[in-house]
Amino acid sequence: MKVGIIGCGLIGAKRSHALAGAQLVACADRDLARAQTLAGKFSGVRACAHPEEVATAGDVDIVVVATPHDSLAPLTLQAVRSGKHVLVEKPAARSATELEPVAAEAKRLGRLVRVGFNHRYHRAFRKARELCASGALGPLMFLRARYGHGGRPGYEKEWRAIPEISGGGELIDQGVHLIDLSRMFLGDFSEAWGHTATFFWKMPVDDNAFLMLRTPSGQVAWLHASATEWKNTFSMEIYGRDGKLQIDGLGGSYGTERLTFYRMLPEMGPPETSAWEFPMADDSWSVEFAEFLKDIQIGRQPDPNLDDAIAALQVVARIYKESRHAHHP
Repeated sequence: MKVGIIGCGLIGAKRSHALAGAQLVACADRDLARAQTLAGKFSGVRACAHPEEVATAGDVDIVVVATPHDSLAPLTLQAVRSGKHVLVEKPAARSATELEPVAAEAKRLGRLVRVGFNHRYHRAFRKARELCASGALGPLMFLRARYGHGGRPGYEKEWRAIPEISGGGELIDQGVHLIDLSRMFLGDFSEAWGHTATFFWKMPVDDNAFLMLRTPSGQVAWLHASATEWKNTFSMEIYGRDGKLQIDGLGGSYGTERLTFYRMLPEMGPPETSAWEFPMADDSWSVEFAEFLKDIQIGRQPDPNLDDAIAALQVVARIYKESRHAHHP
């Protein structure tokens, strides 16, 4: 399979080195020099200044869209209409309403679109899913999670701080990962409450988001995403009737990735504890792309797909709406 990448920043560059055996043939960025820098790391890869040159290229089978949020949906739509399969980075659009026509067109044309919620493919989450599927935790009751970074000088001037481009702040940036991971374990949420705030960064979008989500059967996800964490943090705890899983760290500045399983004993008291550490390099990007290649090979609907992104964005919209009402009664 031949791949074209649109958006040659940090994530586009990560994707270029994690194609799981597929071949990169073209990359595009509105900053041509950036496209040329990325193309220059490979043999025979052409650089383009116009995204549509990759989205419609005859020699491209799969398009990776790794741009700011405002162009994710339009470029995915263009690539789908040109007969391509697409991996689009999360959140896939600025809103669910922006993404729904893209999902409809992909279904109509029989094109597969995978959304880059790569955290699902971290080693700790792969092991956690396996343990949950085995019934080791018993019925799941609730989960709680925190995800945050501390920003950097000038953070309030980056594109993420411009609502017309980003669609929101920390909630739609890292918060959408927490929503997606929560849905992966608990399923769809029928109710969502929350609050967004801008505590520190002087910008018109949120730097903290607090959420409580509930499934139709009453399971709860209690989530906090923050751009004022100062020490980068990731933690998720998944509670079942028979035990608990705790995931800490994502590697790098977030600390060593670790999964701990606390199994409740019949007599209760201190649980039986097992732990796995994953100090090796993050392979989530490669594993995720290998899954997409398999999706295409066997005609399987990707998981997560555009419907999953729409569900996550619908939660985002509900929290933003609730926060606006709280600020402006």
